[in-house]
Amino acid sequence: MKVRTLALALALLLPATACSAGSTASVSGGPDTLSVGFAAEPQNFDFTRTDGTAIPQALLYNVYEGLVKLDANGEIVPLLAKSWTISPDRKTYDFELRPDVRFSDGAPFSASDVKFSVERVKTDWSISIKSKMDVVDHVEVVDPLHARVVLKKPSNGWLFDMTGRVGAMFSPTGVADLANKPVGTGPYVVAERRRGDSIVLRENPGYWGAKPAYRTVVLKYIKDPTALNNALLSNGIDVISTITAPDSIPQFEADTRFTVLQGTTNGEVVLSFNGTRAPLNDVRVRRALTLAIDRKALLDTAWAGRGTLIGSMVPPTDPWYEDLSTYYPYRPDEAKALLAQAGQPNLSLRLRIPNLPYAVSAAQVVQSDLAEVGVKVSIEPLDFPAVWLKQVFTDHDFDLSIVQHVEARDITTFGNPKYYWGYDSPEVRRLLAEADAGTPQQQVDDMKRVARTITTDAAADWLFLFPNVVVAKKKVTGLAPNQVSESFDLTGLGRA
Repeated sequence: MKVRTLALALALLLPATACSAGSTASVSGGPDTLSVGFAAEPQNFDFTRTDGTAIPQALLYNVYEGLVKLDANGEIVPLLAKSWTISPDRKTYDFELRPDVRFSDGAPFSASDVKFSVERVKTDWSISIKSKMDVVDHVEVVDPLHARVVLKKPSNGWLFDMTGRVGAMFSPTGVADLANKPVGTGPYVVAERRRGDSIVLRENPGYWGAKPAYRTVVLKYIKDPTALNNALLSNGIDVISTITAPDSIPQFEADTRFTVLQGTTNGEVVLSFNGTRAPLNDVRVRRALTLAIDRKALLDTAWAGRGTLIGSMVPPTDPWYEDLSTYYPYRPDEAKALLAQAGQPNLSLRLRIPNLPYAVSAAQVVQSDLAEVGVKVSIEPLDFPAVWLKQVFTDHDFDLSIVQHVEARDITTFGNPKYYWGYDSPEVRRLLAEADAGTPQQQVDDMKRVARTITTDAAADWLFLFPNVVVAKKKVTGLAPNQVSESFDLTGLGRA
């Protein structure tokens, strides 16, 4: 997985009112234009080679589509596939495709593109989640509107994974410059970009489905939470995709101009341990650090108590959720004893975090709590996503980190010893494999055992589950309270 910093060659045609990331001037161009504020900007448009969630947040379902998608309730629903059937042995998937679908470059979409896209994950993708396609044996083009995917073994997770970025459909004529020129079948195309400021999506005139409610959507990137809030208050934007300064929520709740939606996410805010480094490869040290942190106080400080305390890498929306939030209670005296037992009474650690508000606030609580048990923590904020992804996620140059993991069902990352937290458990790998290949009930039972195992091992410290708090002008309708996919899905939006 390599983060690539690429110069984008798209035309820089945004009006002067949208030039500054902190601008409060309105970018709305009338009732057909929507402006949405975000904190983390994509470095490029190629999610096949660049990790992080900023790219699929902007492009998935909006520019790129898959055979299936997750709806607002987290259910798998048809998209480019009208329907599908699964063989009795659960290894063969037959997809009936929608007719008259075209990519934005004019190329027709057919079963050959399904074959190209699925096989390309194995051959051309370089990010870690490409492994989600390892279970695929081959893809057959039965006829132009009938694609057959044959798995090597039954997999409970494969179709679900196809709702994410690995399921995005590409055209052979549209992959020459993915970092700069996305070519998809979705309702929008990337029309303009201004690095450090915004991305403009415009209606795809050849879209096969219903026309979007807004012909133009401006994705406005504003890192500073105060500036982001001010942009909404002063008509610079119409929606804040997710509030990054929780103390500002009451202000919006009291203002009749706005709608405030609060729901849940898949976003586990994780204090990650680099398990490949001593002394963090000692379970006693990891358990001590976990016992030393008051997660309730941390949540109150970092997110005004609006998140959910969890004890493992499983949100309540997953079928195998169990509340493990009290498995490691706040017990600093026990933490001190464990550190002494491990021969680490005066430990010094580097906490390298993304320069995002929740991470900075959480890091300060972690630093203070660990100081109480004799652990000195130095906080190093890194530019997110580019620098954090390169130095922490890819190069594994850290002791501790804090980041929100938003990918659905990403507990499976603990089955990959090469993942950035370096956790290696043959038992977890075995359970994950059995869960994927077994019956649905076996999957639930095995995944609960995985969650309990990584919690017992203190493979990480799950600080809290990020809430989804969206603020929008009253005119914007159709916003989902829960954020359960990788996409900020624009396709369901409407206007009052």
